[in-house]
Amino acid sequence: MKYAYYPGCSLHSTATEYDATTRAVCRTLGVELEEIPDWNCCGATSAHATNHLLSLALPARDLAKAERMGLDVVAPCAACYNRMAQTVYETRDNEILRRKVSEVIGADYEAKARAKSLLQVLAADIGPKVVEAKVTKPLKGLRVAAYYGCLLVRPPAATGWDDAENPQSMDRLMNALGVETVDWSHKTECCGASLTISRTDIVLKLTHDILDAAKAAGADAVVCACPMCQANLDGRQGAVEKTYKTDYHLPVFYFTQLISLAFGIEPYKLGFARHSIDPRELLHTKEIA
Repeated sequence: MKYAYYPGCSLHSTATEYDATTRAVCRTLGVELEEIPDWNCCGATSAHATNHLLSLALPARDLAKAERMGLDVVAPCAACYNRMAQTVYETRDNEILRRKVSEVIGADYEAKARAKSLLQVLAADIGPKVVEAKVTKPLKGLRVAAYYGCLLVRPPAATGWDDAENPQSMDRLMNALGVETVDWSHKTECCGASLTISRTDIVLKLTHDILDAAKAAGADAVVCACPMCQANLDGRQGAVEKTYKTDYHLPVFYFTQLISLAFGIEPYKLGFARHSIDPRELLHTKEIA
């Protein structure tokens, strides 16, 4: 199984631990990733609010490269995946729009390469049973809130691989590792995404609501599949606690970090030290790492 790999801007900068664990998990599962050469930013999250054609052209340039590679695209970042899936959806049956996009990017684009999220590949294409068979260190005793965010499974017309209101794919993968997932209310609520700089007040409110719901459901931690979500829930957690006079201390994992840990990869290779809320204390308490 081989995919054109689109790491996106975050996985080559602020979320290198997501990139490293993505590659490690895929190696273990026999999924070959070939990084798209000379890839460009997908435009998330500002391009679609600036210019519609630009918002399609940016991901289309990367998709066109994948077409020439003869591969579908896998994107770990929920925002990158969303922009690519939306581009394929809008251009697939619209020859006039495809022609306009091709003119903008200076290359032929036929909307033949499909865009998939990494979670989709592992949960649907590979499947929890195959993942479970590779587990050497079950993560028993860990309770997490699986957080999908607003971009990973929406809009369903463009995504369509999991339920848009109550998705279960990440939950099933976590269960395959021995992790208990909680039933909670905010798994697809927005964290504020890129408003973290321009409207920090909004991000703090939305992040507070998500963390509060996870804590109330009895979660030890949150697990996600998006660098922006992880940055807001983890990096802004201290500010949320100060603003709302509360104490959550909830580690926020990438789902690939927990899969890597269950696969027996040494914890020091998983980037936990990069997190604002260091998860190693929790893992030690649970006798996991």
